[in-house]
Amino acid sequence: MKIGIIGGGQLGRMFIQNGLNYGLEFLVLDPDPEAPCSAIANEFVCADRNDEEAVYNLGKKCDVVTIEIENVSISALKQLRDEGIPVFPQPQVLEVIQDKGIQKQFYRDNNLPTADFALIDSKEDIFNHQELLPAMQKMRVGGYDGKGVTPIKSLEDVETAFDAPSVLEKWVPNALEIAVLVSRNSKGEIKSFPVVELVFNPEANLVDYLVSPARIDVELEAKAREISESLIKKLDMVGLLAVEMFVTADGEVLINEMAPRPHNSGHHTIEACFTSQYDQHLRSIMNWPLGSTVLRSAAAMVNLLGEKGHSGPVHYAGLEDAIEETGVFPHMYGKALTKPFRKMGHVTVLDNNTKDALLKAQRVKEMIQVVSSNTPIH
Repeated sequence: MKIGIIGGGQLGRMFIQNGLNYGLEFLVLDPDPEAPCSAIANEFVCADRNDEEAVYNLGKKCDVVTIEIENVSISALKQLRDEGIPVFPQPQVLEVIQDKGIQKQFYRDNNLPTADFALIDSKEDIFNHQELLPAMQKMRVGGYDGKGVTPIKSLEDVETAFDAPSVLEKWVPNALEIAVLVSRNSKGEIKSFPVVELVFNPEANLVDYLVSPARIDVELEAKAREISESLIKKLDMVGLLAVEMFVTADGEVLINEMAPRPHNSGHHTIEACFTSQYDQHLRSIMNWPLGSTVLRSAAAMVNLLGEKGHSGPVHYAGLEDAIEETGVFPHMYGKALTKPFRKMGHVTVLDNNTKDALLKAQRVKEMIQVVSSNTPIH
């Protein structure tokens, strides 16, 4: 069996690493000739992910096609689907998710809880929706990893707002940020993973730490997983869906965003769960039985981001000290060059409970510095 992956980043790399255990072959397309997948794919095509002809030609060689990033040629995926090649997640699902405006409207139309919002065409439109302030402005297309998102706390911030079609979303104060990974195969079988708690790096707007299980009560856990399972069912999606959510001060659960693929919030599952998110995504798109999502251990994960002031060939300072500790599992993404806040790897730590796991993850983060080998460490 040949699996096509559109996108060659670290998510695809970990997906391939899992899939090789099944004796599968992987064909990957990505514009970066040194993408993380390039070293381990059976076939690697260097081309733009929106190059309709290149995506179609790769897909025609495959038994199943999937994605590891949403910004891909929908028209090519539709043509492959129409010619009988399974494409998961389905192109119509990607159309909903590629545009944050369509995505938010989908929640509203399907009675799924989400923060109040308005769709705006330019930054001048913010003046017509002052009732939503303070708010987050999110560009409808093109945003990724914290890019294309900016706070609008008052009308004074309009001057620096994006002058582009956007979602203006009411700020959710004092919210706990959580995520649920949920999977569905073509038979309609659905399984969700335990809720994870997310702690963000305020400067980079990226996840700093992840804690699993989340430090929430049983009722909130059940509500979050129920919302996620309802969402993937209403999308009629096959594959793995990451659902990021807010928990408000009064215990309401609101959907923030979703991603139709393996996700940063599920890296810990490789060591912490009976089935990893990568194995579950593979099982979903192959229409195999879904695996157990039960946690084997409390876990925390820390993203390894490029240090500020460092650009160039990567060096992981302090790695040997970190792996002296029991239950520390590093994952480096195979990126040759680091730059400030670039995702270069992650470390999962296992321990007896979430408190100890988080403390260990914080120690690991202090030990490891992702620096450039040609830049002095200060």
